[in-house]
Amino acid sequence: MTQTQSIQLTVNGEPVNASVPVRMNLVDFLRQELGLTGSHVGCEHGVCGACTIEVDGAPIRGCLMLAVQANGATVTTVEGLADTDRADALKAAFRDRNALQCGFCTPGMLTSALSYVESGGPADRTAIREHISGNYCRCTGYQAIVDAICDVIGKEAKS
Repeated sequence: MTQTQSIQLTVNGEPVNASVPVRMNLVDFLRQELGLTGSHVGCEHGVCGACTIEVDGAPIRGCLMLAVQANGATVTTVEGLADTDRADALKAAFRDRNALQCGFCTPGMLTSALSYVESGGPADRTAIREHISGNYCRCTGYQAIVDAICDVIGKEAKS
């Protein structure tokens, strides 16, 4: 018999009340129970970063957090970022720099990159690479991704 627990959280600005299996991870809850499939499941061990989402404003790997641990939290997925203008400049820079090739890592990469941009981090390639190092990309070699992040930081600095 599977144990369940009731949780209340806010997902992409909407209140959610659910009963979840106590061992279900957060990204599976988002994908399977809420139909929010933008966060991808890659390794299920917290290594690839494809499942990166925001919990209370901080990027986390959704496969490493249980849904019950998110009780009372505010969760933002890539779908939630799409519903606001927070990531518009970053999405445009990723497109312009061809930093999204196959797209599998893109939702998690955008979420991690956005946290760097919003933290006010400098357009320092080493610092950016360190910040996104938890997100694995097989296609781009990271050059285009780092270029896109630098573009956004440079445009914000000029504003």
